[in-house]
Amino acid sequence: MNKPANALPLILYVDDEPGARKYFQRALEDQANVLTAASVDEAKALLERHGDQLSVLVSDQRMPGANGNALLFHAWERYPQTVRILTTAYSELAQTVEAINQGRIHRYLPKPWDITTLRLEMAQAVDLALLRRRHDRLLGEKLSLRRREVLANRIGTLYALCLAGATESAALDAYLSGALCAGVAAAPDWLMEDCAQLASADAFRAAALARAVRLCVEVLETGAGGPVDPLALAAETFGPTFRRGAEGVGLLAEPAVLAEYLDCAPDTAVSPRHARWLALLVWLARHDLTLRLTASADGVQFRPARTAGPPTRAHLASWIARF
Repeated sequence: MNKPANALPLILYVDDEPGARKYFQRALEDQANVLTAASVDEAKALLERHGDQLSVLVSDQRMPGANGNALLFHAWERYPQTVRILTTAYSELAQTVEAINQGRIHRYLPKPWDITTLRLEMAQAVDLALLRRRHDRLLGEKLSLRRREVLANRIGTLYALCLAGATESAALDAYLSGALCAGVAAAPDWLMEDCAQLASADAFRAAALARAVRLCVEVLETGAGGPVDPLALAAETFGPTFRRGAEGVGLLAEPAVLAEYLDCAPDTAVSPRHARWLALLVWLARHDLTLRLTASADGVQFRPARTAGPPTRAHLASWIARF
């Protein structure tokens, strides 16, 4: 019994010969939903509409304008899960062999086709596309889980190393609010590194940040005198990317610095400016002050405020969940 049409895989066949397109469709009509295109430009338009659902792309090599290799390279860059197959009746295959060796083309099918072989090749290509999608989905789930683990460890380490005192711990809300406003990457490539190496590098990075923050706090303590102006200190910390506005509000135009420690790879040192930012929050908390941060269309807004109580375990867990 034939599968319902909506359960069949999607295949795109590209050829400037109408007879070849019709033959390909008929050969696979009970095996796949086949889209056809007569040119590379037409195929690219179909890829834009159906690329995420497409299992297999088969293209003739010799066509007016761009050739099949160019189309398959285009698909390789944008839709890597799609299995790409080149077919031609000609024998100039040097470029094709190179593309296959580079992994851009899955295989080459010579014309004319044997219908049994063609159906078998398409079935195997569809199976490979399904495996690729399953692999990518599982990898995405694994990276998402590791991302949450890394961020949870970093937030916990941040609290333990730099904000462990009852007073200083009140700065954690401001710090994490800023990181959320700046944005944290969903699943960067460095999460694929070996888990032990990742944890080791992260530990050394955290220790370096803790040392830098403590030195900056000492500098702030030494220079303290007179009323505390949180926005003036923020301006000194961030430089020209920060400006004071009316009614006691400041604006940071380039907020990426606020998320450096949480966002960057473990082999990327945290910048001195980020260390000064964290130190400023710790120092302000010692004076029962903090900064309320909110995202805006122009950046991140800063408002001075009085501190609340230190975070509880449940409060810290709720912050971790938000990332």
